[in-house]
Parts: sequence; structure tokens; C-alpha cells
Amino acid sequence: MLRSAPFILLAAPAAAHPGAHVHPHDGASWLAVVGALAVLVLAGGVVAARRRNRR
Repeated sequence: MLRSAPFILLAAPAAAHPGAHVHPHDGASWLAVVGALAVLVLAGGVVAARRRNRR
């Protein structure tokens, strides 16, 4: 961590520039939606498997 400190401290001012630009995290909201859908699909599969095994 100590070796990477200069890169972290120098990268922030170098990355700041005027003008319009898109931050990577602005377009990543679809990741949360896809993740939530994946969790719902997995949970539905678990529920279906448990119901099938009860019979």
C-alpha cells in the first residue's frame, strides 16, 4: 500500500480535467439491475427445487 501511495496521490489531479466527460460509475447502474435479477433467479430456483423435493 505504501508503494502505491504516490500513484494514488498523483493520479487524482491528473485525471481531473475540464469539459464534459462520463464517469465509469455513471453508466454502471445496469450492473445493480442485472445483479438483482440474478439473485431473484437463483432464489426462485432454490424455492422450486425445495418444493419439488417435498413431494
